Amino acid sequence: MPKAKQPEPPRRIRIKKNDTVKVITGVDKGKTGRVIEINRTTGRIIVEGVNMIKRHTRANPAKQIKGGIAERESTIHASNVMLLTSGGIATRVGFKVESAGGKTRRIRIARKTGETLDKKG
Repeated sequence: MPKAKQPEPPRRIRIKKNDTVKVITGVDKGKTGRVIEINRTTGRIIVEGVNMIKRHTRANPAKQIKGGIAERESTIHASNVMLLTSGGIATRVGFKVESAGGKTRRIRIARKTGETLDKKG
């Protein structure tokens, strides 16, 4: 009897929403944009202005949707982008454990420059 397929665990994506990323491979190589959405189950992200596709939509007056050809972003695999530092340098992401006031936190750091990528807030 075949084993039941186990659900795949969510992928570890070191990129967060609103991060600025640079596309390192594919048709849109070299483009930069802000991360709009992350799907951890598929390991894919949506970047503003990258991987644009055309969608043919039918008009729906009840939902205020205009018909025609709409252009929108499609997903791109998370391995095809690199995080940008505040200086605009593409870098890998590392982690540093910082303890302040008895609490320990994992803070994302840029591997190339060593600067912290998480905004204090």
